[in-house]
Amino acid sequence: MDVELEPGREAVVRVPVATLWASPDAVRPVDRPALAGDPDVPAWVAGLDHDQQVGDCVLSQLLLGEQVLVTELRADGWAHVVAVEQPAAKLDPRGYPGWLPTAQLAPLLPQRQRSPLFVIDALVADLHATPGGPPALPGVVLGTRLHRAGPLFDGWLPCHVPGHTEPLWVSETDVVPLPAERPEAKEVLAVADRLRGLVYIWGGLSSLGIDCSGLVHLAWRRFGVTLPRDADDQAEATTPLALGEELPGDLYFFARPGRRIHHVGIVTAEPQGDQRRMLHACYRQRRLVEEQLPADRLATLVGAHRV
Repeated sequence: MDVELEPGREAVVRVPVATLWASPDAVRPVDRPALAGDPDVPAWVAGLDHDQQVGDCVLSQLLLGEQVLVTELRADGWAHVVAVEQPAAKLDPRGYPGWLPTAQLAPLLPQRQRSPLFVIDALVADLHATPGGPPALPGVVLGTRLHRAGPLFDGWLPCHVPGHTEPLWVSETDVVPLPAERPEAKEVLAVADRLRGLVYIWGGLSSLGIDCSGLVHLAWRRFGVTLPRDADDQAEATTPLALGEELPGDLYFFARPGRRIHHVGIVTAEPQGDQRRMLHACYRQRRLVEEQLPADRLATLVGAHRV
């Protein structure tokens, strides 16, 4: 019996990276590659100019297999969803709300969710129809969780993939078991540091393009830890430290006077006097960089927190 998408039911993302939009009317001509049933996110990112990288039409992104609650289906091919794996308390207690092309979703099949979990550890990996065969689903990104579908075969792991009736295969070199224990902060920092130089995309949440809070969310997701999606919510969900007590892997939060937190970075070194260093997706430079905090950035530093 076929299972259809329905409002009020959960579904899963069936593409490597799905972009969550503010509204169907907010998308721009340049966004066309990201809207297809099989989106070409690298082409979309490559086509954005300096200003388009920070368009507020993009809210977040979801990875292959990520669960959503469908709240509305439109006849023009758009679905309003709540991304239940991306906490956003100020927007919706259920998760992050926004719009996706319906074609990028598949019905949730619970029986496939009971198998052991692996996570993509490569920055980008391809899934194959047969071990070592041509890619069937290219561009699966770091932090994507895969449900094992059988035993390892000749260095290839079969996995259940939404939208595919037969298992797809991933190289064992591209995945690791989802950790059972909470990681040390320095391990999370090491994963985040592998993204250094990545392009800044407002709302980005993948190794193809990312924003500041997306970096923090994704780095912890890689280890099975769910943090909120936005920086101000991340501050609420973590433990404040006295400035000077922060260690590599902790978080710096930033806000202008009288405003809510707008930026987050990951501490990369113990402070030396007034000198502090962090890894962050930098809006100004449109890149993920590790740097000493300049004076104007220090002026908006409102705290250090620990996950």
